[in-house]
Amino acid sequence: MSPSRRRRLPPRAVGAAGYLQGFVLAGVATVLATRAYLLATGYPQLGGGGLHLAHVLWGGLLMALGLGVALVFLGGTARMTGAIVGGIGFGLFIDEVGKFVTAETDYFYRPAASIIYAVFALLVVITQAVRDRMTLTSGERVANALDTVVGGVGRGLTDRRRVTTLRMVRGAGPEVEYAVSQLLDAVPRREPPPRRFWQPWLAWLRTWAVRVITARWVVALVVIYLVAEPVTNVVSVVVDGVTGRLDEAREWGALLGVSAAALVAAVLGIRAAFLLRPDRAGAFRLFKLALLVNLLFGQVFNFTVNQFGAVATLALDLFLLAVVTGEHRRVRAQTG
Repeated sequence: MSPSRRRRLPPRAVGAAGYLQGFVLAGVATVLATRAYLLATGYPQLGGGGLHLAHVLWGGLLMALGLGVALVFLGGTARMTGAIVGGIGFGLFIDEVGKFVTAETDYFYRPAASIIYAVFALLVVITQAVRDRMTLTSGERVANALDTVVGGVGRGLTDRRRVTTLRMVRGAGPEVEYAVSQLLDAVPRREPPPRRFWQPWLAWLRTWAVRVITARWVVALVVIYLVAEPVTNVVSVVVDGVTGRLDEAREWGALLGVSAAALVAAVLGIRAAFLLRPDRAGAFRLFKLALLVNLLFGQVFNFTVNQFGAVATLALDLFLLAVVTGEHRRVRAQTG
């Protein structure tokens, strides 16, 4: 985007990707929790006398509430709160998409699961695009610094937050740096929050997860899986076609989509296997591409075939992607 066009747009928030991520995670968790609750309780109905208070209504109210919080209150905490509340509302809304794409208002419409997945996958792609393009201009950094100052007037700012704010305006000019410094001096100081009991456990879990996804034996098992699994899927589909088992399939279009994604992943996986010795970075780039094909294309159809039972394979694919991405970064860092 040209600098002149950038200046015509409002300044971007430095935490925009984090707010979007909070929205998406809240929405995904809400859909999964709602489906699990309804399944466990036998899909009860709220209301009586011919009335049914669908949870899409509560979703709309929560989205409005989240937007209201972001509009009324200042600061990043209010934005994140609004994003999470709005994400919960969006999850309740999108969970009932089957009712609004069928003439029979069918909540159990089989492609509804794939529609929900596709919507959240698109939101994840948008979030990642925002994160990748989040190089702020000097003016935007100053605007975010001033926003931090304004947000801290009521509750105060910690020393760490003050240092981060001053770092934002570094290079904007001595006058701007001095002005922001003076404004920060006028903001009340706040002590950092006490260490929560769960924070050491979270730090340990994060360290353990990094060790697991970077372990050599885990990487080796992932490579074997990424080569063998899609090939096995393709062979299985061919065998089922020859033996006539595919004649019993209910979702032919979705099954074809899953098979096409598996075929592409198999080709990429085999090619990557041959590149492991001469070009390890290139091999893991292809492994990553194979996983992205499955996540952005194959899983859409997988959710139609297996409904929300596909969540388990989705979780596995995300773990595989974390391992492959970590190894790709490590190899690139070693080779320069």
